[in-house]
Order: sequence, then structure tokens, then C-alpha cells
Amino acid sequence: MNRYPLWKYLVIAFSLVIGVLYALPNLFGESPAVQVSAARSSVKVDLTTVTRVEQALAAQSIQPSLIQLEGNSVRARFENTDVQIKARDTIERTLNVDPANPGYVVALNLVPRTPAWMASLGASPMYLGLDLRGGVHFMLQVDMPAALQRKADVLAGDLRAALREKNVRHGGIQRNGQAIELRARDAATAQAVQAVIQDQFPDLQVVQAADGAEFRLSATIKPAAAITVQDQALKQNITTLHNRINELAVSEPVIQQQGTDRIVVQLPGVQDTAKAKDILGRTATLEVRLVDESSEGQAAEGGAGAVPFGSEKYLERDGRAVIVKREVLLTGENLTDAQAGFDDQQQPAVHLTLDSKGARVFRDVTRENVGKRMAIILFEKGKGEVVTAPVIRGEIGGGRVQISGSMNTVEASDTALLLRAGSLAAPMEIIEERTIGPSLGKENIARGFNSVIWGFLAVATFMCAYYMLFGVFSSLALGFNLVLLVAILSMLQATLTLPGMAAMALALGMAIDANVLINERVREELRNGSSPQTAINVGYDHAWGTILDSNITSLIAGVALLAFGSGPVRGFAVVHCIGILTSMFSAVVFSRGLVNLWYGRQKKLKSVSIGTVWRPDGDNAVAKAD
Repeated sequence: MNRYPLWKYLVIAFSLVIGVLYALPNLFGESPAVQVSAARSSVKVDLTTVTRVEQALAAQSIQPSLIQLEGNSVRARFENTDVQIKARDTIERTLNVDPANPGYVVALNLVPRTPAWMASLGASPMYLGLDLRGGVHFMLQVDMPAALQRKADVLAGDLRAALREKNVRHGGIQRNGQAIELRARDAATAQAVQAVIQDQFPDLQVVQAADGAEFRLSATIKPAAAITVQDQALKQNITTLHNRINELAVSEPVIQQQGTDRIVVQLPGVQDTAKAKDILGRTATLEVRLVDESSEGQAAEGGAGAVPFGSEKYLERDGRAVIVKREVLLTGENLTDAQAGFDDQQQPAVHLTLDSKGARVFRDVTRENVGKRMAIILFEKGKGEVVTAPVIRGEIGGGRVQISGSMNTVEASDTALLLRAGSLAAPMEIIEERTIGPSLGKENIARGFNSVIWGFLAVATFMCAYYMLFGVFSSLALGFNLVLLVAILSMLQATLTLPGMAAMALALGMAIDANVLINERVREELRNGSSPQTAINVGYDHAWGTILDSNITSLIAGVALLAFGSGPVRGFAVVHCIGILTSMFSAVVFSRGLVNLWYGRQKKLKSVSIGTVWRPDGDNAVAKAD
């Protein structure tokens, strides 16, 4: 009656082993570390960088706990934060000889102390939120007028191309603020311009006014379209920040919209505010321009003259100068994809895919400038670098462009990555910054840990005193539930915050309800005169329906919080929902497994240790095991 088949015990044992294995990494804590990553796509981080870091630390008699290459960064671990800061300064001086043009990002970080054999099995600690781990918090203001001006620039260029295709001659197009101004020589031309705008540019509204013998048309973005542009700019900035921060190995960053023009960025584990700003600024974009091949431009390129008016000087990766015109023919906004690969000569290259508008512009540019050089410039952190400056041999259509030059496979991969990450749709300004130190995080962790442990001990003490041996079984099931909850959160790599720890403490109180229901049902069967074995069997069976109903209603509330909440509310909801599921398994399956293991093999069982069984006739007895 009260015996589990072997496979059920094996399931319980397997769950217990897996739970302990994946929960243990959370007990090892974190080590202060210095993380070194590339500040530019042309800079490589490899084993040579590891050697340079080791030599720099050895020269200053700084002994790291461990130095290893992890992905695209080098991490050096240390025993305490004092040594960590000293090591950061040493590595910074060694790797970045020119502070004005650093090649590496040297940042403070925290890394887990999980043993290597556990890490090889995929066992990792939970991510800790900003309130527990410490880190940096930024509030960024998005420059929405700049986003609208950029959109107006794009529309002005598209309008110029559309009028050229329709053979409509006008007196010039220019952007004035967020408006596009156009001059027409006569009423017929003005009417033709309005027809083109109404047909191909539904986002623009036009106001026409006479200006002497000519007509002046002013096109502005419609209010509804302006709102759409602002929303898209905000979303693109959030996506760009996500891509850059994720690739820089910042664990579980929080990047979310706040209001209509603000973005909140939280980087747990990053203690250096200046480096965090540097991380946020690491966006790249692409510009296509024509090379200035005039005599003045060629002289400036050779270093024999000044840069001509209307041109700019940029350097290739090998240090050679290239003089390019200021006019931007194409930008990264028209880029839909960038992948690393190889060209026809099996040399590393980056393959770009343009949208329809970009493909049309690129086709026209290459058709009209055959025999001229075209420079593809990569802008990163405000500094431009010429990736390649090939000669245009013929018209290039289809929207597929290949960048090849003096780059290796790693540089091609990094360049493609930066281009995919994209550029910011609008400039941003940090209006609030806050650093939460690791000491405050440790204090919060200690308080949260104490609340969970003391809550567990209080519940276990009451259960053991009130239900005796069945209370012990219930307490063991509660401990198993806690281990299983932590293990699942660790396997999911969920982010634990203070609200999450509150949900964990609450889950313990809610989880014991199921055991209370089971124990009281067993007591009720004993009061009705059932034998101990029958009381155990019927008690578990009858309590299951009530346990299921109550947990489903709680789960519905948790799912609602998860679906409609945000930030700390979602963190609370995740732990709450997982805690409900683990409590059902631990209270019903695990605790009954213990009861069956203890009492199931006793055929002539006369009593069970479940505390005082109160009978209605007043003849009360303490039911104890023989």
C-alpha cells in the first residue's frame, strides 16, 4: 500500500543529486577580477595578450589567483579588491601606452569561484542583480530632436533621388532643422514636387509659399510619423546597447525603456563607472564616401599638402592616409546584415547586405563613378578608420557588397559583429549615474540569506515540535524544495535580486502548507479509526486534490505578475512560480517517499509519530511509532 517502486526512488535520488550539484556553485562566491577586452575591432585579444598581462603583473610583484583567456577577453582573478585595483592600474599602463587612444578596455569585474570540474558540467551560480552584486546604474536621455533631424536628412536624400528619377528640375534641397526646404522656379514645378511627395513620401506634410518669382516648399514630418520615428530610435538604441554589452561579456545586464525618451542601463559586477561608460560608447557604423582624387587631395594623401576644403583625412589599418570627401553616400542605417567570410582570392572579407533603398543608392553611385576610388569607413567611438578604398570597376547592384583588405579572419569577424550591432539611432546623454559597491551588495546578500535560513529554521522547528517524525519528514522535504529551487534558478541562469530572495522566503512558507494539509489529513483518518497504513495512504491521496487547487490559483497569480510586471516584479514572479512547482514535487513525491521508506515495510504498524491526535470524545492520544 505505502511502497514506492524502485524507479520512483531512483527519480527522487536523481533529483536530489542534480539539485545539490547545481545548487552548490552558489556557495563559492565571487573573486575580484580585472577584465581586458579590445577597445577597437582592429585590436586582437589572444594568448599574446595573456602573456603581456602576466609579465606586467610579475614586474610589479602582483600575484593573481588565475589568469585565463575566456572568449574575446582576458580575466585575471585576485584575492581582494586592493590587489585588484593595483593590478588594474598596472595592466592599464602596460597595454594602453597612449591614454588618448587606448587599444584595450581594462575594467574591474567579479567572476565566480566555481571549481573547474563543476563548470565543465555546466554548473554555474545564479546571476545576482545590481542590488546584490553591486555594479553601475545609468539613466540615459535620448536626443529625440537629433533623431528627427537624422530622419529629415534621410528623407531629403530620398526626395532628391526621387525628383531626379521623375526629371523634376528644382532650385535646390536643403534641411533646415527638422524641415526640408525646396525651391521651385514656377508653379508647375512646385505642383510636380508636391505630387511626388504625396505619392512617395506619406510621412511628409508640405507647406507652399511664394518667394518673389519663385516658390518655396517646406516639408515637415507628420506628428504621427514623428512619434513612430522616436519609438524606433528608442528601440534601436536599446537593441544596439544590448548587442554591444552582451558581446563584452557583462553578465545579465538590464537595459529597459523608462518613459518616452529615457533608457535605464544596469551592469551588475562592473565597479568602474568610467569603463562602463566606455562600454556604452562602443558602437560602430559604416559610411561610404568617394576618395578625393584631385591634385590637392593626392598631395595631402602623400603628406605634401593640406587637406582640401570639403574633404577629410582618415587612416587605413596599416597607417596610410586616405583623403575622402565629406559627402556621405551611404551609411550603416541601410545595412541589414554583416557576415564574415572570404573573397574570391580566399582572403578574409566582410559580406554586407543592404536594404532596397541602400542597394539603389549603391548601384547609382557605382554606375556614376566608374574608375574612381570609393572609401568604406568604419566609425567606432567617434573615430573613423578606412577599412578599404577600392577602385570602382563597374556598376554593383543586388544589394550585396563585399569589404576586403588588410584584415585577418578575427578582424573580419569583429568588424562584422560591430556592424551588426549597429549605430545609435540618436545621441544619448547620461543624466544619472550611480555605483553600488560590492560591500553593500554583500550586506544585502547576508540579510537575504539570513531571512531565508531563519525562516526555514523557524518553520522546521514548529513542524518537528507539532508533528514529531512527520514534521521531520516535512522539514527534509522543505530543505529539498529549497535546494531544488536554487538549482533550477542556477540552471536557468536566472538573475536573483532582493525581491527574488523575498519570494524565496515566501516560497518556504507556502511550501509547508502542503505538508500541513497532508499531516492533518493523516491525523483525521487516525481520528476516524483508520489503521496507520490506511491513514497514510488515504491522507496523501485526499490531500493531493486540495494541494493542486491551491497551488494552481497561486500559480495563476504568479504568471500574471510575470506577464504584466517588469523589473523587480518579474524577478519576484519567476522565483514565486518556480517555487510553487518545486514545492508540489517535494511535498507530495519526496515527503511520501521518506514516509514510505520509513513506514511502508512495517506490515503490523500500530501507530505513527505524528503528534497529538485530538479525538472528539476527549480521549486524546499521542500517536507515536513503535
